[in-house]
Amino acid sequence: QVQLVESGGGSVQAGGSLRLSCTASGFTYITYCMGWFRQAPGKEREGVAAIGNIGPTTYTDSVKGRFTISSDNAKNILYLQMNSLKPDDTAMYYCAADSCLGLPYTGRLTPSAYNYWGQGTQVTVSS
Repeated sequence: QVQLVESGGGSVQAGGSLRLSCTASGFTYITYCMGWFRQAPGKEREGVAAIGNIGPTTYTDSVKGRFTISSDNAKNILYLQMNSLKPDDTAMYYCAADSCLGLPYTGRLTPSAYNYWGQGTQVTVSS
């Protein structure tokens, strides 16, 4: 069964950095597309960054140049390096995965495109 376990969240001051990790199991990692999503209180879940099974990445505009998504296919771990954090980045961050088949590049930041989710890790950025 598919399992996604996030870690690495915490509290930082604005301008600081965090690296989130998502350890995946229960599926053929290299055939899946994966993404990071976040949800702040009272807001809808939004896509932050996604990566395809052969490496193409996509980011939401608000994190471009600050966040980097990467994947260690040997260890089945997805990362999100977050630099220059802002208070607006405060949210619960979730890892998601699904087969890349039928998942177009343009839809990879859409939460409904993914069937498998982790439990989330909280990121809090103070000003």
